[in-house]
Amino acid sequence: MKKADVITFFDRLAEQRPDPRGELDYINPYTLLVAVVLSAQATDVGVNRATEKLFKVASTPEAMLDLGESKLKNYIKTIGLYNAKAKNVIKLSQILLEEHGGEVPQDRAALEKLPGVGRKTANVVLNIAFGMPTIAVDTHLFRVGNRTGLARGKTPLAVELKLEKTVPKNRKLHAHHWLILHGRYVCKARKPDCPNCVVRDVCAYKAKTTLEPAKQ
Repeated sequence: MKKADVITFFDRLAEQRPDPRGELDYINPYTLLVAVVLSAQATDVGVNRATEKLFKVASTPEAMLDLGESKLKNYIKTIGLYNAKAKNVIKLSQILLEEHGGEVPQDRAALEKLPGVGRKTANVVLNIAFGMPTIAVDTHLFRVGNRTGLARGKTPLAVELKLEKTVPKNRKLHAHHWLILHGRYVCKARKPDCPNCVVRDVCAYKAKTTLEPAKQ
């Protein structure tokens, strides 16, 4: 995609969603971290439903350890892979207390050492909790990057690194939110909603969908 088209692409997304936000509910950096860990292979809606009650009783590493793994499972049992996720949340809470004074580290390498935390999760936390211009590549963003021609790559990391070079500096802070929301609600996996896409004219996708003819 040409540089001018990239600028247009993000200008349009910014105009459409001036204040984009992640859709996971959280109270502080710790609860954000927990929510993102729980969201792996699960919907934000499902995670929010579970954490609404959980975060009322455990919004700090100390409170989570006091709650314990068994009781934690009762709160998150509606979320996929909840057994493994409960173990990770308890372990990462313990590490935060032992190694980081109970605070969420503002460093990608330190975050990635926590159980259940990969590069994508670390980038989400750094961006949302600490305002760093990181780009978290999930399935939606990976699809949008490749489909539109904005940042093609065979792996999430390849797409992320291309976006780091491609996204205009003044758009980096919100770039991953715009792209994720665009992929979730417009550039959908099965059938992209091209007629209602604000960047359709600068998108390189060849099989664009069209408005279906009205029934006679």
